Amino acid sequence: MAENAARNYGSYIGGEWVYTEDTMQVVNPATAQPFAEVSKIDAAMLKRAMDNAAAAFHEWRAKSAKERGAFLHRVADELVRRKAEIARAITLENGKPLAQSEGEVNMSEDHLRWFAEEARRVYGRVIPPQVNGKRNLVVKTPIGVVGAIAPWNFPLVLSVRKAAPALAAGCPVVLKPASQTPISCVLLAECMQAAGVPAGVFQLVIGDAAMISNEFVGNPICRKISFTGSTRVGQSLIRAAADKIKPLCLELGGLAPVLVFDDCDLDVAVRETIIAKFRNTGQSCIAANRIYVQKGIYKEFVERFCAAVAKLKTGDGLQPGMDVGPVVNQTALDGALAQIHDAVSKGARVLAGGERVKDSAGFFLQPTVLENVCDSAACMCEETFAPIAPLGSFETEEEGIRRANASEYGLSAYAMTRDMARIFRLSEQMEAGTIGINDGAPTTSTAPFGGVKESGWGRELGYEGLDAFLETKHVSLGAI
Repeated sequence: MAENAARNYGSYIGGEWVYTEDTMQVVNPATAQPFAEVSKIDAAMLKRAMDNAAAAFHEWRAKSAKERGAFLHRVADELVRRKAEIARAITLENGKPLAQSEGEVNMSEDHLRWFAEEARRVYGRVIPPQVNGKRNLVVKTPIGVVGAIAPWNFPLVLSVRKAAPALAAGCPVVLKPASQTPISCVLLAECMQAAGVPAGVFQLVIGDAAMISNEFVGNPICRKISFTGSTRVGQSLIRAAADKIKPLCLELGGLAPVLVFDDCDLDVAVRETIIAKFRNTGQSCIAANRIYVQKGIYKEFVERFCAAVAKLKTGDGLQPGMDVGPVVNQTALDGALAQIHDAVSKGARVLAGGERVKDSAGFFLQPTVLENVCDSAACMCEETFAPIAPLGSFETEEEGIRRANASEYGLSAYAMTRDMARIFRLSEQMEAGTIGINDGAPTTSTAPFGGVKESGWGRELGYEGLDAFLETKHVSLGAI
């Protein structure tokens, strides 16, 4: 084993670190070699974590919003203090270039500070009485213990995106990280511990995904589940949660379209489409999946886009200047190559890339551009977690919108245009929870994030992200 191999990372339960003989390896996708081990908890440990959270709930919810916010600020301070270490861990387990990992730590800090302050703005209201002698109030209270399930593609920030608002609302959190990328979440738990977050308020459980999700669903202590991952797994959670009517917040798959209109600034359009497509090696739920260019500028856009792709540096994310890292594992690489072969078999032409990076032990795919991709090609119908950019064209705005919306998914969408009237039409007519106009990275702490159609339920971030962990109650006051 390479770096960090001697350390066995553990779960964080009840304010203590828990280690077991049952371990799993964590693989660096840039080398295809394991570099660390983590302990896997058993069912009894998981139940103990749930009991700890229940015991911690009363004290945590009783703290003022200002007090809870102060804890989150201290966690953010710890992230900043350990930024280089945490970013390196993200790159080792996920593969993304180090600069992007540093950006993930920065965004995690921003989420923590946003919700630390937003907790102080949980307002109820007084409703004008409809009957003499009565008063009607609306109050907000924490929902209870939250089970959070995070994905591997943004292992730190998407964990914080769940934990920070839940903690700010007064809810203890039991977090399950992805098996491929648990170490950044271990470091987050260390930051929680260093910040003095009380035992049981934040816990980290690493182990079998089915066992943990089943406990979240079946244990009445867990009052809400927040999940980011595939639509398929989200559907299984919906079915499992139905018996107990357990609330879910689901951020699921995406198939984001990009519409490039002939009135756009081509420099901006190319730059932002590159960001939307190739950030995190294309392994993002909001990554550009289908790129449609208006016919009047199609040729020029494709030339500029391919030239920009040719300049992207692919390699180990720990090496300076890298733009694209490896995909997460061999299965992901095989799936990406299968999508390319499928598109070519249906008439697509490879303009750039299209193959595994030679002379590399890791899971590297060349940044790939395809044109003449038919709508039935897998890469136009299925979420592509890889650096593959399929290109198509359209003639009219109406056609572009129709093709953009021709999917069961609706997490994000993008458009490149300078026409203000069109921007308003697109904002209203594109079926997506987030729409980036001339912006390839639209997510921000202060605005809600989530999908429509089969891309999920609920919203994270913004004030909506905090409201997701609050119960809204009506109190009717009669004569006193």
